[in-house]
Amino acid sequence: MKQFFKFVLATMVGIIVMSVILVFMVLGLIASAGSDKEVNVDDNSVLNISFKTAVTERTPNDPLANLPVLGLNREKSIGLNDILASIKKAKTDDHIKGIYLNDGYMLSGQATTEEIRNALIDFKRSKKFVIAYSEVYTQGFYYLASVADKVYLNPKGYFDFKGLSQEITFFKGALDKLGIEAQVIKVGTYKSAVEPYILNKMSDANRMQVNAYLGSLYQQFLTNIAKSRKLDKDSLYNIANELKIQAPEDAVKYKMIDGLKYKDEVLDELKKLTNIKLNKDLKSIDLADYADSKGDSDSKGDKSDSNQIAMIYASGEINGGDGDDNSIGSDKISAALRKVRLDDKVKAVVLRVNSPGGSSLASDVIWREVYLTKKVKPVIVSMGDYAASGGYYISCAADSIFAQPNTITGSIGIFAILPNMQKLLNDKLGLTFDGVKTGKYADLGDVSRPLTPEERAILQNEVNRGYDDFTKAVAQGRNKTQAYINSIGQGRVWTGEQAIKIGLVDRLGSINDAIASAAKKAKLKDYKVVGYPEQKSLFKKFGADIESRVSEHFMKAELGDNYSYFQQIKGLQKMMRTPQARLPFVAEIK
Repeated sequence: MKQFFKFVLATMVGIIVMSVILVFMVLGLIASAGSDKEVNVDDNSVLNISFKTAVTERTPNDPLANLPVLGLNREKSIGLNDILASIKKAKTDDHIKGIYLNDGYMLSGQATTEEIRNALIDFKRSKKFVIAYSEVYTQGFYYLASVADKVYLNPKGYFDFKGLSQEITFFKGALDKLGIEAQVIKVGTYKSAVEPYILNKMSDANRMQVNAYLGSLYQQFLTNIAKSRKLDKDSLYNIANELKIQAPEDAVKYKMIDGLKYKDEVLDELKKLTNIKLNKDLKSIDLADYADSKGDSDSKGDKSDSNQIAMIYASGEINGGDGDDNSIGSDKISAALRKVRLDDKVKAVVLRVNSPGGSSLASDVIWREVYLTKKVKPVIVSMGDYAASGGYYISCAADSIFAQPNTITGSIGIFAILPNMQKLLNDKLGLTFDGVKTGKYADLGDVSRPLTPEERAILQNEVNRGYDDFTKAVAQGRNKTQAYINSIGQGRVWTGEQAIKIGLVDRLGSINDAIASAAKKAKLKDYKVVGYPEQKSLFKKFGADIESRVSEHFMKAELGDNYSYFQQIKGLQKMMRTPQARLPFVAEIK
């Protein structure tokens, strides 16, 4: 009888859980169906742009966004593809009178911000207005907002303008206390991904390269703000260096903003600009809703169905398998490349790369497909915030490479890490091991002991071969000698502006510039841009999405600001599996 009630209870719980899941799936389908309907835009409207989440490369297929699924409600995110398309559409939309940049933190990288910033500059050519307002201006959001006709700050707000910085977290001290040794095998003087696990501070070579590329990013930052605000660049440098803006009034004094206003005052100004009476509500539409109202702005002419440009999105770490919306799976991206290569309707390919790299093997698998595709039709690479190490590996075979001046690229190098946990296991946990083996190297890679000199030499040879393959691929793709690529390789990181001078990048430009180049090379005037790989449907991604969202939610709640350290430690597990071609560290620039 006792067992009977156990089974009954388990069945009831299962039915309840499945019922709850089914309800949310139905809600998601309803939301998805509703999103297919075009949103109407009122006359004399303002396009309201506010960045509350990081900008992804393309809008995720997430019909559960804005629905309280298991209490994990989140903002509906919009991808860079739809942001750029919406701003472009608004430029010629008679219903839209201007853009309101409203309270944003710009959690995205600098190259992504650059794309949006340039789109706003193009929008202003329509003679429509752009007004920016925020209670807090981070440097990233101010860089974007500096193109506005008017920039306003809350009278009690905060204006951050102090220069760029980058901090690296070192784990060697913690590993020493745990009794873990990171055994490193690498090629590249500047390949510094391993440094946090074997050093307590930056090496001289790493400090030099960080100074170089951070300085390049800062010059781009200051130059463009100076141009937009009609200020002297040297004066901007001095304002930041001396921290002259410490109160809202200082931002007005140094002409960084146009005035101090509360939000109601800014809304009243927007009403006047759109001929709305002050006692009436401002007519506005949020960016995510406006994206649903846009037509097929990627189509050119009537022949677009038979003349397509494939936009393949490769975003995130590079690993084997299928990957997901936030990572690059070599199987999935390779399949997409094969599909467009064999599709006669696809006349050219734009590979959008936003990746710090990852598995060198997975990178080579994707490189091969890019190489084969280029033999059949034009392949143009558009680089995002990062296209470094493995991200550069998968890019180098293309016909042409576009990057933003503040793209992080290069980092041509290979490394591997194998932990030696003998002290942890023996001395701290009291565990010892014994066994037999049929070959001298049968237990190569065992973490319970250090590598022997012979084993280290074997792994070093493997990494050397990987570096040789990497530099050969780059030399072939860029029409350079392998010796030259080695001289600018060695794991060194470059900005897009630096990379164009040394031949790693062909042109500085946007996604749309890359698309235009692909169309020109394929001799297309009428075409349609089609996104790949195909995004998963709700049913395919529901279980995995809920599981990962729940896990992420509770880890962030528990760790708070320390969540980034958890991510780095978790990432170390991946680096210990196979040789890696990835950025030398988590490049978080503040």
